[in-house]
Amino acid sequence: MATSDPDEALWLNAAEKEAWTGLVSLVLLLPGRLESPLQHDAGLTLFEYLALSHISEAPERRLRMSELAYLANGSLSRLSNVVKRFEQRGWMERTPDPDDGRYTLAMLTDAGYDVVVAAAPTHVRSVRDLVLDPLTAEDQEALARIAAKLRIRPADLA
Repeated sequence: MATSDPDEALWLNAAEKEAWTGLVSLVLLLPGRLESPLQHDAGLTLFEYLALSHISEAPERRLRMSELAYLANGSLSRLSNVVKRFEQRGWMERTPDPDDGRYTLAMLTDAGYDVVVAAAPTHVRSVRDLVLDPLTAEDQEALARIAAKLRIRPADLA
């Protein structure tokens, strides 16, 4: 709701505040709750697991680093540091993209695939316990629709 007074703040109404506060709570608290079991059982952060998981599902287990950074919800520099550690452990390799040398491909090795397969049950159990099981099928559909509407995809990955 616009105001003619530029000094007057545009406050949220009660329903908007409840929606916003709920979203912020999810965004800030849920990742830590998903990460804790992964760290305990697999020694992985949520970001590391997401990087391994997304690349494990990609064709030929290869993705451009920029795409993987987006999918894992991190910066390219953060991903580069993680992939460097993964390379040292024999879990990933990097190579120039043969289709466009300006990009770098991350490739999951068999050893890296074994790591994500071993960690997946812990992550899936947490996702079910914390997100899916408390929701009805209708709630899950609504959550998927809302997430699709709020999804922010960088133009260079569209």
